[in-house]
Amino acid sequence: MDNPQQLATIRTTSIVPVDLNALMFHLEKTLARASKASGDSAGATQYDALANARQQAIEKYLWNDKEGWYADYDLKTHKVRNQLTAAALFPLYVNAASRERATKVAAAAESRLLKPGGLTTTTVNSGQQWDAPNGWAPLQWVAVEGLQNYGQQKIAMEVTWRFLTNVQHTYDSKQKLVEKYDVSSTGTGGGGGEYPLQDGFGWTNGVTLKMLDLICPQEKPCDALPATRPATTPSPQDKPVAAPAANDPAPAEPQKTGS
Repeated sequence: MDNPQQLATIRTTSIVPVDLNALMFHLEKTLARASKASGDSAGATQYDALANARQQAIEKYLWNDKEGWYADYDLKTHKVRNQLTAAALFPLYVNAASRERATKVAAAAESRLLKPGGLTTTTVNSGQQWDAPNGWAPLQWVAVEGLQNYGQQKIAMEVTWRFLTNVQHTYDSKQKLVEKYDVSSTGTGGGGGEYPLQDGFGWTNGVTLKMLDLICPQEKPCDALPATRPATTPSPQDKPVAAPAANDPAPAEPQKTGS
């Protein structure tokens, strides 16, 4: 937004989002695998080419080399933006990042986004709901899975434990789960934006259950935060990821939003 305090100044059509392009890369890879499984070799080749071109575009246009993280591209300034947000973890979530860059993103997220109650959405406290100090369950899960994909298990478990603590403390005081949380502390629902904090909430419920699975052994599942924090253990999801080839062809422009 041109003015972070005024939602009416939003300018989505001039921003190329890193999270959208990461998800489209994942979609193209999925379609390539589906085409191959169905015997459509031409379709598989087509979607693989699209995914590879998008991955190269993400690396070229949506990587801020000076700051060391992925960010949105500004079509007005023709530059990648400097602001760090939780969207920087999306290339890790879909295995589109090189290992070297993933390590830099992990370090930036740990030092600048990780708060007592989880991962903050941005570093800007604008009063809007998709900014600090709010943390959203889907973004916590994207971060956890993305970090695990690149062997960053310690940071992934730190995000997991802190967010679960926030959810548990809020539940203990309010007897409910909510849409978003204030991650500057633990035990408080989020705020800001154009409507009141919502109860529920589907994605909070789902992420909480998945996170409990991460910290509780399969032979002894838990339905609440354990009294004792478990030791960090290697995850079966940890796996090596190949870096994009240095001599890949020049990338195409990444996708921008249409609204």
